[in-house]
Amino acid sequence: MSDTTALEIPEGFRAAGVKAGIKPSGLPDLAVIVADSTCSAAGTFTTNRIAAAPVQWDRAIVPSEAIRAIVINAGNANAATGAQGFENAKRTAEVAAERLGCLPEHVLIASTGVIGHQLPMDRVEAGVIRAIDAASADASGFHDASKAIMTTDTRPKIVSMRRKTETGKTVRLLGLAKGAAMIGPRMATMLGFLITDARVQMGALSGILHEVVDETFNCISVEGHTSTNDSVLMLSGSRGELPLMGADLKMFAGMVRETCETLARMIPDDGEGATHLITIEVNGCRDREQATQIARAVADSPLVKTAIHGADPNWGRIVSAAGYAGVMFDESELSLELDGVPLYRDGVPLDYDSEAVSDRMKANREVRITLSLKQGDASARFWTCDLTAEYIRLNADYTT
Repeated sequence: MSDTTALEIPEGFRAAGVKAGIKPSGLPDLAVIVADSTCSAAGTFTTNRIAAAPVQWDRAIVPSEAIRAIVINAGNANAATGAQGFENAKRTAEVAAERLGCLPEHVLIASTGVIGHQLPMDRVEAGVIRAIDAASADASGFHDASKAIMTTDTRPKIVSMRRKTETGKTVRLLGLAKGAAMIGPRMATMLGFLITDARVQMGALSGILHEVVDETFNCISVEGHTSTNDSVLMLSGSRGELPLMGADLKMFAGMVRETCETLARMIPDDGEGATHLITIEVNGCRDREQATQIARAVADSPLVKTAIHGADPNWGRIVSAAGYAGVMFDESELSLELDGVPLYRDGVPLDYDSEAVSDRMKANREVRITLSLKQGDASARFWTCDLTAEYIRLNADYTT
């Protein structure tokens, strides 16, 4: 379920969000997710060469079988901060570890916010202690955490579900995410955190996460800018039980996919200034990589995004973006539909009611672009949003 008023909290986890004084606004800006016992952990991270200090810290740790907590701060990315930035990430882990009675290497760190500023460590350290002491297994603790990791997000992003295994065990999965801009995934351009009380072996956990991230968080975009802080972390508890196998593990993988897809869609839907969520489907390719390549080119085109914002069915922008995506195909193989209306088939423009298509775009927040080739059976789905004057205003004034 995705109803945040009725969260399914995995057993053995607590969370909190507090005001540490990192954000100038005074809004909540530090969150913790705490496990009562050590967890298996998997992670995926940005491919940006400028990797934030918390990314460097986490990369050296995961995959792991001994994680006790994740500490997340908002308002400061701790990126492009040199050796001092890494020491600050390490010190954050040390403070949490001291409070939890574990090693610093058992604590993962994530940050989001403005690049190039050192963390105010006195506030961070005090906030970590307060958050750990306040961590709760109630839904309120996770709601507070989801709000504390926001930057320009207009709403928290949190979903959960529960399923039963073939042996009757209840499995719960909860996911948090943040992101509204600097979204141009080359891993998962945002922050995402998944926790489950299913016992999953570390190797299987890592494999599931990487595959799912590639088809969900790696298939979203707001403006195509790959962040320095991209991180998706997943913790698996219930260490005293036998790990999920066979059909139960497959069921769990489906839960992870459903949760990540829901969270992934929420990010461009909440894109800065966005008025439309755009779904791009590309079919008939030789392999999924080529389908994704075409979808990404369309998603990142400012001309496509501004046309959608203006409810302008200017389909030439869409097919031309597909044409420069770097995938070899013949023009006669390409067809296009916009919200189910055929506009272009086998390289030939079709007659259609442009006013009716425009009216439909104006009336609905979601817009669907479908591109079809004739080269194979592979397909991909990608999500983005329109580009608005409000996006430009927010980012032109971001630090000034």
